[in-house]
Amino acid sequence: QVQLVESGGGLVQAGGSLRLSCVASGRTFTRNAMGWFRQGPGKEREFVAAISWNSGTTYADSVKGRFTISRDNAKDTVYLQMSSLKPEDTAVYYCAARTTPYYRPGDVMNYWGEGTLVTVSS
Repeated sequence: QVQLVESGGGLVQAGGSLRLSCVASGRTFTRNAMGWFRQGPGKEREFVAAISWNSGTTYADSVKGRFTISRDNAKDTVYLQMSSLKPEDTAVYYCAARTTPYYRPGDVMNYWGEGTLVTVSS
């Protein structure tokens, strides 16, 4: 059974930092694209960042320069380093994976985690 398990969420003040982790089990995703999405209160789920198998990255405009996605294939883990957090970053953050090596905006993700809550206070 494939699982993506997120961790690292919590409460942080505006301007602070958090690092989210996503560990895959049940299969390896070292040659697959993975990404982070989020859903804020009363909002639809939106794309945050993605990383292809060769570590090429893509970011939403709203997080460029503040968030960094990375991966450690030896641990089958993807990270999202979030800095300069804003109250509008408050959301449940979901890890996701594709069955293909690359991610392009709008691509459908094939596997999803349960999410981890990030709350940014003003």
